[in-house]
Amino acid sequence: MNQKELFNIERNDKVGRYAVAKENLRAGDIIFSEKPFAYGPKSDSPCICVGCYNFVDCTNLCKTCSWPVCNAACENLPSHREFECQVFSKAGVKFQAVEDPTEVCLQYECLTPLRVLLSKEKHPKRWDEEISMMEAHNDLRKNNPIWEFNQHNVVEYLRGPCKLDRFSEDLIHTVCGILEINAFEARTNSGQLIRCLFPKLAILSHNCVSNIHHAVKYIGTGDDDDCCVTVRAAIDIPKGSQLNSSYTYSLWPTLVRREFLKESKYFDCTCERCSDKTELGTHSGTLKCQKCDNGVILSTEPLSDICEWKCTHCEFKTNAVAVRKVFAAIQTEIDNVDCTIGPEGIEARETIYRKYRSVLHPKNSYMTILRSVLVQLYGKTEGYTLEDLPDLLLERKVELCQQLLEVLDIIEPGCSRIRGMTLYELHGPLMILARHQYQNDAINKDQFKKELKKAINTLEEAVKILKQEPETLPEGQLAVMAAEAFKQLEENFDLLVENA
Repeated sequence: MNQKELFNIERNDKVGRYAVAKENLRAGDIIFSEKPFAYGPKSDSPCICVGCYNFVDCTNLCKTCSWPVCNAACENLPSHREFECQVFSKAGVKFQAVEDPTEVCLQYECLTPLRVLLSKEKHPKRWDEEISMMEAHNDLRKNNPIWEFNQHNVVEYLRGPCKLDRFSEDLIHTVCGILEINAFEARTNSGQLIRCLFPKLAILSHNCVSNIHHAVKYIGTGDDDDCCVTVRAAIDIPKGSQLNSSYTYSLWPTLVRREFLKESKYFDCTCERCSDKTELGTHSGTLKCQKCDNGVILSTEPLSDICEWKCTHCEFKTNAVAVRKVFAAIQTEIDNVDCTIGPEGIEARETIYRKYRSVLHPKNSYMTILRSVLVQLYGKTEGYTLEDLPDLLLERKVELCQQLLEVLDIIEPGCSRIRGMTLYELHGPLMILARHQYQNDAINKDQFKKELKKAINTLEEAVKILKQEPETLPEGQLAVMAAEAFKQLEENFDLLVENA
């Protein structure tokens, strides 16, 4: 936490506070690390342990406040015991039984705002210097349904049953707004998503092509060091350049990203990617024309959500509203197979892929999203392990990885988590295909060595990226195994060639 910070904070009237590189940064350089001001359950959370955030069936309750926990160890974690536990027990506010603990439980809506309010009292200096100036956009949120939602589920609950009328309605709404606009997601060791309020990370401006990468290490101790974030340069960043994070899902097309940012962050993104009708050449929002052979359908005004979309080769026209409906329908189909795994999961996604390849540009976001899942399934599913796959499907996996990387090189360049995972998935089929080609005399020994070296170099690049992930998370654990695999391949290269 005490390492040199490599950024300066500046301000202008258009974007407010923002961060710039204090010196030339190389990809992978640590820019800063910080502890959260507060952290806790996301909005729309199902029933989870208020200590460790694992899913619970609500049969075990904290002996002090009667809210769901896993066990005595969880009820004694400082993040619970020193915060809401004291409030709930003093006010006699007990958790109300629910029929289905896997459904969204509105009782959890108050937890993270409450932790922010209590942290304000525990750490007034941090609040004044780091949190109080954060955007809450109360003026915009007052006419939004979420304001009424927070009024009922957070404000009235805390000031009423919880007897916390020392916190004004305006302050509680401000805290809710600060969390909605500035909080970042983090994963616990069990894979559950929570939200964390990182003051420095929140200063970084949004851009749909981020030049930083952040990783949160969740320890599970429940103390101030529990969810430390480390922010690194994803690419080389020149001195004086703005540091940009992405507040949205980079694989979405412009129409969807801008809609999400407008509704959840209250601003209209005008970044270079959003302003370009081809999305920097990725064609993430582009459709194929159904009226002619070679035309593609592009927005005439990328920063408009109601403009015309026209074919590049014929007179066909549609509009952004119709395109958005197409995107929503495809997303629904993808969501409907989200929990489908095994061979059925592969076939379900390949079916959607085949269905829309005559409708969507090959690099369209939804083709990219499908590829991002398929590269993980091929090689890991029963009956579809790497050793099971025929060359045709090994080539299919290589193709999917390479097509995905072409897009990631532009929208998530450098040391991004998804890029590291994709490179890791690529190296295995490259090795096996090279071995098969050599065994079938399709390539000679020198060519085999070259192909094998290319696969090993791909693994090396994956390791360099994934080792930046916390070892408590799957990507960090994979980095450890991948590093050992790379070491073994390097040391036994000649033997691999001779035994092929």
